Amino acid sequence: MSAPAASPTYFPTVKAVLRVVLVVVAVVVTLLLMYLLRQPLTWIFIAAFLAIALSGPIAFLSNHMKRGFAIAIVYLVLILTPFALIGLLVPPIVTQANNLVQNLPEYADQVTEFVNDNERLRQLQDDYDITGKLEEQAAKLPARLGDAAGVLGDIGVGLINSIFAAVTIIVLSLFMLGSGRRFLDAWIDEYQPERKEWWHNLFGRIGNAIGNYVAGALLQATVAGVTSWIMLMILGVDFALPLAVVVFLLDLIPLVGATLGAIIVGIVTLFSDFPVDTIIWTVFAIVYQQVENNIIQPRIQARAVQLEPLIVLVSVLFGSALFGILGALLAIPTAAAIQIAYREYRAERRQIAPAVAKPGPGPSPAAP
Repeated sequence: MSAPAASPTYFPTVKAVLRVVLVVVAVVVTLLLMYLLRQPLTWIFIAAFLAIALSGPIAFLSNHMKRGFAIAIVYLVLILTPFALIGLLVPPIVTQANNLVQNLPEYADQVTEFVNDNERLRQLQDDYDITGKLEEQAAKLPARLGDAAGVLGDIGVGLINSIFAAVTIIVLSLFMLGSGRRFLDAWIDEYQPERKEWWHNLFGRIGNAIGNYVAGALLQATVAGVTSWIMLMILGVDFALPLAVVVFLLDLIPLVGATLGAIIVGIVTLFSDFPVDTIIWTVFAIVYQQVENNIIQPRIQARAVQLEPLIVLVSVLFGSALFGILGALLAIPTAAAIQIAYREYRAERRQIAPAVAKPGPGPSPAAP
């Protein structure tokens, strides 16, 4: 018997090796450029998200006025909203901080009296002189306020950078609203008619999902802020409206925002009518979060993104790890856009596969 022939050994050609090397180099260079340009790319991404989110209100107002006036009104409200929030939140914070600084020595004296009235605490006081150290630091605190000038300077630099970034993002989103659709249409026109319809459907579904998510998140946060304001007014807590605004802003953060807002308000109630207000607020916060998680949020967001809970959790964790609070805010609509694109692609592939597998007309097979 003759030995079996050895299988031929395959040696890659120089052209194939060169092609692989060029692909690897191109990928590395692309990733390096994305890393170096991560800040402007992030601004562009936020501007695109903002343009899509604001297209709904602009389209609604455009039915009653010219589109230019509609864009101006929507962006004017967007720009004035942070200033209104600052004007609402900063004065109470400054007032309470000044009151704390002025009354801190008195609070230290009260702690000293409480310790002296308790035998066990008095023994610890004799051993470690805790209240004496507290009073010493409390007396030094007003003099140390001058050291805050350097910190305020750093905050001012960061604020200027944030303002520059915000202005850049707003200008980019304005350009996207004005000419972004034309660029997309010009790009889609390069494809065949059936592909053009698919791209239009994809972009339309992504835009609707993002717009519905933003509207739903704002409505959910508004419900949380209004109910919190009503409860704080019933309890008679000072600065009920600013605290409700804090709850509204934090409720926009997925998963943990409502809990953070409830904790902050709960800390404030400690200085109102402890422990009655604190207990009532804690019970209210727990009950409301259950209602929000099981009734309000599912009804509002059911038609917006339709994401699985695991995907929501993973996307928020990844977004917050990469871009902080902003990443957590944009994580869910981004995951929804990816999910829509994937489903549209799979649906198209399922439609194309039978057409490819179906044999075309040809000559009949010859008779044996």
